[in-house]
Formats: sequence, C-alpha cells, structure tokens
Amino acid sequence: MSERADLSQREVQIAQAYAGGQTYQSIADTLCIAPSTVRTHLATIYRKLEVSSKLELATRLKGEVPEPRSPSELAMVVSELALSLEEAISREKTLSEVLRIISAAQGDLEAVMPLILTHALELCDAEFGILFEYQQDSRFLANHTMGIPRPFEAWLDDQGVFAVSPETGLGRMDGQRTVINIIDVKSEAIYRTEDPLRHATADLGGARSFVAIPMLAGDTLVGAFTIYRQTVRPFSDESTRLAQLFAAQSVIALENARMIKAIQQATP
Repeated sequence: MSERADLSQREVQIAQAYAGGQTYQSIADTLCIAPSTVRTHLATIYRKLEVSSKLELATRLKGEVPEPRSPSELAMVVSELALSLEEAISREKTLSEVLRIISAAQGDLEAVMPLILTHALELCDAEFGILFEYQQDSRFLANHTMGIPRPFEAWLDDQGVFAVSPETGLGRMDGQRTVINIIDVKSEAIYRTEDPLRHATADLGGARSFVAIPMLAGDTLVGAFTIYRQTVRPFSDESTRLAQLFAAQSVIALENARMIKAIQQATP
C-alpha cells in the first residue's frame, strides 16, 4: 500500500501489530524494545498516516483513505498523543522507582509501603488507600494506610483483625480472588443492611468509588490493595491495571520483608 512507503520497516511492524489488537507490552516483548519505545513509534505512525485511533489505523493499513483533516485537527491529535506518551513514560518511571525503593529498603515495610501507596494514589487519581493483610477465614488487618480520613482510620485501629461479610468488597475479593471494582459503595444493597465495614467505608471514610486488588503470592492470598475515591468516579480499566501493578509490588515488598526476617532469626 502507498501509505506504508512513508513508514519505516519497524513502524510497519508496530502499526500492523497494534492495529491487529496487540498491546504495547506484547509488541515490546516481541520486538525486544521498551513499551515507551512502542508508544513513541505509534505517535510517529499516527502523525505520518494522519490517524487518531486504532480503528482509523486499521482502516488506513487496509488502503482505505479517511476524510481529510484540517491542520487544527491534526495539531490536536498530535498534542493528545504527546500528552499520552508523557503520562505513560511518567508511569513507567514511577514503577521503576518503586521497585528501586523496595530493593534498597532491606525489608523495611514502614519505609516502603507509604511510598507505594502515595505513588498509587497519585497515578490512579484516588484520595486514599489501604493495604490490608489477610489473616485467613475472611479476616483482615489494615496494616498500612495513606490519606485516609481520621474517623475511618480510628475505626480500623479499634477493630484490629476483623471478619468481613461475603457481600463486602473485601469479602467478594476473598471469595473470587479477583479485582472488585465498585462504582458507588452507597448504591449497593449491602449499604442498606448496616454492614459495619461498608458503613465505616462510606460514612467515616467518605468513600464512593472503590477498587480492591487481591495480593497473591503464587496461589496464596496475602492481602488486599485498596484505593478509594470520595466522589462517584468509577476506576477505569487503565487505573485498575495500574493498581494491580502496585499490588504486585506490595507483594514483593512483603515477601522481601518476610525473607529477611527469616534470615535474621536463623542467624546466630
């Protein structure tokens, strides 16, 4: 096709893969490059082919010519792509920094967890977050918090280790071992049953939208990584994926701390 003459061989590979449904990460893995490099290539591809979406890209690669765009529309597309690229690079730098902090902390969870939660809240645009340690039999302990309203924090402190009902976000996460994304904690039936955790979350914490990520070490549930918004703003798939990455890093920190503690206890 004539449009491909404007693209390098690598750009053609990336364009075809992305239009075919592959993700940045899968393309990066196949081509042995960084995901940020894939995004940079896609920004160039979009500019050269004058497209602004995956659908338009697929159409153009088939040889179909879209309606011509005005210079202002093209400038807007390029600006949006540049902003998306900057945000993606910022996310990757943040995740790399968190991994560096975990490695350097030598098992010091009090130093690591607040930083993980802080970065997660910033990138996921959430007001507060809690890392719950799983205690078996649907029981949890709020071990680390960030940005949490004081009344909710005091309630969690008073509870210590507490059991959750199967209808709560944590209970459903425990039962299903999957991400639980709640649009509005006050709109669910459990809020009208006077469940203590749901009322504390909504009334003391002021939470409305909420996501709980299972923290798994292999097949074992070790905790829950939860983030909250105090307005009804459901978490997008992208925000949920970011939260899952931070949950995975929290598991690494926990496992590092346990391993270091075991070594210290075994050393005479």
